[in-house]
Amino acid sequence: MSQPSRTSPPHGLALAQIALGFGGLFIGTGEFAAMGLLPGMANTAGVSIPKAGHFISAYALGVVIGSPALAVMTARMEKRRQLMLLGVLVLAGNALSALASDFCGLAAARFVAGLPHGAYYGTASIVAAALVPKQQRAQAIGRVMLGLAAANLIGVPLTTWLGQAFGWQSTFALVALGGLALLGILRLAIPQVPARDGASPLGELSAFASGQVWLTLATATIGFGGMFAVYSYITPTLTEATGVGEGSVPLFLALWGLGMCVGNVAGGWLADRALIPAIFAIMLWNAVFLALFWFAAPSPMMAGVSLFFIGVGFALVPALQSRLMEVAPKAQSLAAAMNHSAFNLSNAIGAWTGGLAISAGLGWASTGPVGAGLAVGGLVIMGLSALLTKRSNFTEKTI
Repeated sequence: MSQPSRTSPPHGLALAQIALGFGGLFIGTGEFAAMGLLPGMANTAGVSIPKAGHFISAYALGVVIGSPALAVMTARMEKRRQLMLLGVLVLAGNALSALASDFCGLAAARFVAGLPHGAYYGTASIVAAALVPKQQRAQAIGRVMLGLAAANLIGVPLTTWLGQAFGWQSTFALVALGGLALLGILRLAIPQVPARDGASPLGELSAFASGQVWLTLATATIGFGGMFAVYSYITPTLTEATGVGEGSVPLFLALWGLGMCVGNVAGGWLADRALIPAIFAIMLWNAVFLALFWFAAPSPMMAGVSLFFIGVGFALVPALQSRLMEVAPKAQSLAAAMNHSAFNLSNAIGAWTGGLAISAGLGWASTGPVGAGLAVGGLVIMGLSALLTKRSNFTEKTI
């Protein structure tokens, strides 16, 4: 994995990793909290809740467009400065969201808020990897992604309560303040990390010419869609199929978030030891526990345990992030950022396929087997990627 030379943080590695993770916490909270605030946002904008769903789509569109565009445009930029620029966009997008009062204004604000999403995680992953020895890079990336997992464990429940108590605008105002705080802590804790020698917009675009990059992105898009098939419909599944009260749903979501935190740590640890086998093992884990959700859903206790283990499958995120940086050594910024575009597409695919199963009358818990099928699809794609890598290595050794 080609990286800038290892750099020492001015106030220690721990503070630097916490700073990078905070960015993930604020961005993830701003993204996921919006899903629970749709009724209030719809009321303010004067539209139906289904139409208010376009606010979530606008954010996802911002991620898909902003990830490659910002990675290419800032290819030569020093990495701490790049992170702070992205922090300004986090601040601006969420501040505009808090101030918007009509449909078009709110949709535009959510689009702006989505622009820095993938570029931040990609750049933060590169910086985290530059601060540690090579054999610890996947674990360092996992700590960055831990902020995203913590958003579901801490950020979303907190801001959902805040939105219910003081209005949905207060949630985005708090995230905007988090973006402001992020600028300060990045300036304090992160050293200057120069761009890779020879980095250029054209060099970043070279990632699109790599078949391995596309296969890894396809693995994320299809294979990770299984988690979103279940997550997209988790509230009605718990209230209708499991029979728990709506007030208990946050507890189950916290179990999911706790599993995500555990998975981040485990995924980075496994990936540092054997990257491709780790990806296969994690995706097999996902397929098994997503399939078991069908049987676990009727029991509150088993549903909670199942959701925790499904959350652990988030271990795939740092592993695939490491894989993309490995297969695109001359375009790491773009490849790492595009990983999050892929995850946003997997969100759409998971929600769509899960919805098809429910609409077909298969029941709320049918999203589990649907998700397992998507995980198997990801396994097949990753298998093709590993086979091509093996053949390429064999050819290089025989030449």
